[in-house]
Amino acid sequence: MRENLEKELESPEILAKDIDKELFINYKKIYNRVLKRILDLILALVLMGILLPIFLIVGILIIIETGFPVFYRADRGGYKGKKFKIYKFRSMIKNADKIGGGTTALNDIRITKVGSFLRKTKLDEIPNLINIIKGEMSFIGPRPELLKYIDQYEGTEKLILEVRPGITDFSSIEFINLDEIVGTENVDQRYEELVLPKKNKLRLKYVSKISFLTDVKIFFSTIEKVVKKAIKYIVRSDK
Repeated sequence: MRENLEKELESPEILAKDIDKELFINYKKIYNRVLKRILDLILALVLMGILLPIFLIVGILIIIETGFPVFYRADRGGYKGKKFKIYKFRSMIKNADKIGGGTTALNDIRITKVGSFLRKTKLDEIPNLINIIKGEMSFIGPRPELLKYIDQYEGTEKLILEVRPGITDFSSIEFINLDEIVGTENVDQRYEELVLPKKNKLRLKYVSKISFLTDVKIFFSTIEKVVKKAIKYIVRSDK
């Protein structure tokens, strides 16, 4: 059974929506339904206290550069398909969503100077802790998607909504340099054609493997990727 699922997840000829639903078991277990939420809440409350100074410093920097609001809030599709507002530090100019599309282009002119640093270091996602405390997100889980893409889920893709969306998962690690992949032109189209199908398969991979051990592995893998990306950005900035 596990071998069949791995083959379908890896096969470029099988779309995410067409993978056999009966092969997915882990998301039904107590870890996803109960234990994961308890661990998320405890860790999020602890980190919120520890990271409060960062909240204040980043907030001040954003206000100095472009004023209020400090947070970017936007609709995303969540657990069981329920819509929620995601919290992130605002990394773009005001009303950026009215100037461009939902996908961020390489060297996107909407990104502020402070925002560029926040994005490269992933500090813009610290306010996701608010969503975790509210029970809308998890530390590990499929990145919450735009509603227009959630509405397009078919067949087995709908199982993605059976786990809480998270700050990071297999797809976040794979596409950590998403802006470089979509380039500078027709970025929404490139995202939909080149990235989204692969992302949904990786999201389903998480649904199939969800467990405490899987979450620990993804957590440390993400830390490694983010640190390398941040160092690369800082080195470039110094030149």
